[in-house]
Amino acid sequence: MGSSWLCFSLSLLLVLHGTFAQQRYQQQQGQCQLNRLNPQEPNVRIQAEAGVTEIFDPNSQQFQCAGVSLIRHVIQSRGMLLPSYLNTPLLAYVERGRGFYGILNSGCPETFQSSQQFQQGERGAGSRFQDRHQRIGQFRQGDIVAFPAGAAHWAYNEGNEELVLVVFEDSGNNANQLDQTSRRFFIAGNPQQGEQQQGQQGGRSLRRQQFQSGNVFSGFEDELLAEAFGVDRETARKLKGQDDQRGHIVNIEQGLRVVRPPFSQEQEEREERQEQGQYGPRMNGIEETICSAKVRQNIDNPARADIYNPQAGRFTTANSLTLPILNFLRLSAARGVLYRNSIMAPHWVTNAHSVIYITRGEARIQIVDHRGQTVLDDRVRQGQVVVVPQNYAVVKHAENEGVEWVEFNTNSNAMINTLSGRTSAIRGLPVDVIANSYQISRDEARRLKFNREETLIFRASGRSRSSERIAAA
Repeated sequence: MGSSWLCFSLSLLLVLHGTFAQQRYQQQQGQCQLNRLNPQEPNVRIQAEAGVTEIFDPNSQQFQCAGVSLIRHVIQSRGMLLPSYLNTPLLAYVERGRGFYGILNSGCPETFQSSQQFQQGERGAGSRFQDRHQRIGQFRQGDIVAFPAGAAHWAYNEGNEELVLVVFEDSGNNANQLDQTSRRFFIAGNPQQGEQQQGQQGGRSLRRQQFQSGNVFSGFEDELLAEAFGVDRETARKLKGQDDQRGHIVNIEQGLRVVRPPFSQEQEEREERQEQGQYGPRMNGIEETICSAKVRQNIDNPARADIYNPQAGRFTTANSLTLPILNFLRLSAARGVLYRNSIMAPHWVTNAHSVIYITRGEARIQIVDHRGQTVLDDRVRQGQVVVVPQNYAVVKHAENEGVEWVEFNTNSNAMINTLSGRTSAIRGLPVDVIANSYQISRDEARRLKFNREETLIFRASGRSRSSERIAAA
C-alpha cells in the first residue's frame, strides 16, 4: 500500500512539473498558426499629466503566441511613473534619457536613510525628520533593468529631456499563474485620465483598462485602511486617489527628494571594465540576495560587445552570465548595431522567442517558418516591433542609414545557431555532405562552406575576410 501511494505521488509530481514547465506552450491549437508576421506599432496611447504610455496591440496573434507584450513609456522631465506591480517579470530598456527607480520587496531592509534639517515653513524651524527606504538605483540610456514579477516599482526622470522606457512583459513566464494576460496593479494614484486611442484593434483590451482604473486601495473600505495604517479616515481616503486627476505619470514640480548616493558614471565604467575579463557571475552568497541583487546592465557600450566587426557592427548580450537575476526571471536581452548595408547572418534561436524593437534606422528583415515559407519580408523602421518565434530562421539587412535594435528573449540564455559564417551549421558539415545535399560540385560546396570567415556580423562586400573579433566573455 505504501509503495503504491509513493508511486502515485511521484507520478502526480511529474505530471504537475510537466504542466508548469509547459505553461508557455499551452496555447490553443490553431492559435499559433503564424502564416504571416507584420511589423507592429503602438495602437493605444494613454495620456497622463507628465507623459504618455503607448501600448503595442496585445491582441496581435504574434504577441499572443509568444505569450509576451510590449509597452513604451515616454516620461517628461521631473515626471514620475507611479508605483505598481505586475503578475509577470519584465525588462525595461532605456531608449533615451536618465533617471532613477525603486524596486520594493517586502522584508528587504531600508538601507537608504537620512536625518536632515528642514527649512522654515516645511516642518517648523529646527525640526528634524528621518527618512528610511529601500535601495534606489539609477539608470541611463542603453541600460537594461530587470523587475521580478510581483515586485512593486516606480521610475523618475531627473534629466532635462524625455525619458523613454521600452518595457517587455512576459506573461508566458512560469512566475505568472494567472492567464496569458499581463496585469498591472497600481498602488498609488488614479490612472484613468486622458486617453487618446490609435488604430482599430485592442481599444477595449484589458491591457488598456489597467491604465484606466483605480489603484488597489480604492477597493478597500476607509475604516479598514485607517486601521491597517494607523491613520485617520481622511488620510486613508486619500490613499484611494479618487480625486487625483493626474493619471499614472505625475509631475513633481520641485523635483523628487530621496535618499540616494551620487551617480558616478566613471565608477560604473571602471566596474564594467573589471567585469570584462570575468566569465560568469561573481556570487558570494550575500550580494545576490533578492534585496541586493544587481538588476541593471548597460548594453549600449561598444566596449562590452560580444561580437564586434569595425566594418559591419556589433552585438551585445545581457543574460544570466552577465546579470545573474535574469536566471531567476528566465529572460535575457541583446543590443544589435548594423552599419550601412551590413548583414546579420541568417540564424535561429534554439530556446526562446525573440521580440525585436528598432531603436534607430531601418532594416529589411526576412523570417522563414518550418515549412520554408516566408512569413515576413518587410522593411522594419524605428519604433516598430517584430516577434520572431522560437526556431524560425531570420536574417537582417541594414538599409542605407544603418539600423540599431534591442531584442528581448524568453530564456535567460538565448542560444543562436547561425546558417552561414565561421561557426555556422553549414561550416560544421563535411564538404561531401554539402555537395550531395544541394546537388552542387565539391568546389562549389567548399566555397559555400569557407567563403565567410565572420561569425555573426557581415560587412557589405561579398567574399570578405573578417576583422571581426569575439570579445572576451
